[in-house]
Amino acid sequence: MLEPTAMKQTLTCALLLLPLLAAFTASAQDTANPSVVVKTSMGSFTIELYPDKAPVTVKNFLQYVDDGFYAGTIFHRVIDGFMIQGGGLDATMTKKATRAPIVNEAGNKLKNLAGTVAMARTGDPNSATAQFFVNVVDNAALDYRDSSREGIGYCVFGKVTQGMDVVEKIKGVPTGVKGGMRDVPLTPVVIESVTRVKAQPAA
Repeated sequence: MLEPTAMKQTLTCALLLLPLLAAFTASAQDTANPSVVVKTSMGSFTIELYPDKAPVTVKNFLQYVDDGFYAGTIFHRVIDGFMIQGGGLDATMTKKATRAPIVNEAGNKLKNLAGTVAMARTGDPNSATAQFFVNVVDNAALDYRDSSREGIGYCVFGKVTQGMDVVEKIKGVPTGVKGGMRDVPLTPVVIESVTRVKAQPAA
């Protein structure tokens, strides 16, 4: 059994450690990668984002998320054996107005592996705005090779960590031509919302 003095010292040490433990827990939460939940008409999936690898891209994406931009947009380009793309058009195939394009951060050299999420763009390497895609297979042809227009590739900024089965379902839907575009799902796959995952409180 501890002597009263020893017990008092032990209790004092424990009390002193509590703020340090709380600070450490808060710091761990602050440094954890942010995640979002993409709720669609076919189910939901979660994306972990990589702000350390693609800071401009993640900041841009989360701004659209926080603005509620993605609600009501669709996955308008679905190609089994390639990717599913969405986040820019509504069910009438009308393109939503976006903010200015961002710089292409594909130089982070993250690979377009199955399950990763990357920014869609035009032939201009620095034309990405809001649209994104989920790779459903490893797409090495989309990876960064060099800084040239032809070699820069597509910037990966996250990965599906939950709900890949939903992505698998979406990639298999029947598609056709609509609004002058090919590979459009015959039944709209609607993005109902994209929301941040709230950090779990410390136990």
